[in-house]
Amino acid sequence: MQILVVEDHADTLRMLELFLRALGHQTDLARNVQEALALAASAEKGFDLLLSDLQLPDGDGWELLWRLRKAGREPKRAIVLSGWGSEEDVAKSKRAGYQVHLVKPATAGILKAALAEAAEAIHASGRVSSQ
Repeated sequence: MQILVVEDHADTLRMLELFLRALGHQTDLARNVQEALALAASAEKGFDLLLSDLQLPDGDGWELLWRLRKAGREPKRAIVLSGWGSEEDVAKSKRAGYQVHLVKPATAGILKAALAEAAEAIHASGRVSSQ
């Protein structure tokens, strides 16, 4: 999958990049909402998946997904990976359009399963990007 990863913590962003690439995914990396929007605007084929933290320096992941949708650049699937994990946070993520809300620290197995589920849903819909 082509994945837009949005995470402001540099070490976590690098770890996610290495993990996702080891699984065979292509990644674009952003540290905040503005960088993510710029990457989405310049991506020719869009993104299969958004993997985003919620707390970002210039907004939040809920706003980011809303702005991507408004710009016509909504990814096919979206996963939250955040330290915010209250019932209200999870419900707000679902309302915003995220299919999965994972709480940090998520194990590699949990993240891998969420990615596999997203890939399967994208493939079933026939909407996977050509690589």
